[in-house]
Amino acid sequence: MDQDRPRCWWARDETVGDPLMVAYHDDEWGVAVHDDVALFERLVLESFQAGLSWSTILHRRVAFRDAFGGFVPGRVAAFGDADRARLLADARIVRNRAKIDAAIANAQATIRIADQHGSFDAYLASMMPGPPRRLPPNATGRDVPSNTPESDRLAADLRARGFRFVGTTVAYAFLQSVGLVDDHLPQCWRYAG
Repeated sequence: MDQDRPRCWWARDETVGDPLMVAYHDDEWGVAVHDDVALFERLVLESFQAGLSWSTILHRRVAFRDAFGGFVPGRVAAFGDADRARLLADARIVRNRAKIDAAIANAQATIRIADQHGSFDAYLASMMPGPPRRLPPNATGRDVPSNTPESDRLAADLRARGFRFVGTTVAYAFLQSVGLVDDHLPQCWRYAG
């Protein structure tokens, strides 16, 4: 990891001395994800991030993976009361009852979507066709939206399908995370990549 590379503002300003955030920016954020387990993980983590910093969630991601059965939707969908109690007692993760319940409901909804569309990835491709939207060459951090008409539409459709904690801002952060939009700034080394 080259610390001197130009990066997006959030990977520079928030990550002084935080190689985990820099690695996430350089290796994951905005990179296309097509695996349903990885997509579900990102959606759950973005939902847990609501009201918190991404750094907080990223530093707990390994614990989240362990606590949520590797984010395999079928495993999480089967969680019952004992699992809810276990998660609420797990100090390694964010212990929020509404977000935990949402993760379980979202796993069930993810399975229904995969059954209907062949995969969660295929569903997302139908909602966000075409190449990822990219920022114009003169964009700055102020030009990065927190939501778009596409994220409004995705959030509304997900909620109609039984998802929870997926408002338009969470939906947009998810789209950024999995490469369905590309908000790397023109000054960032990833912009051309």
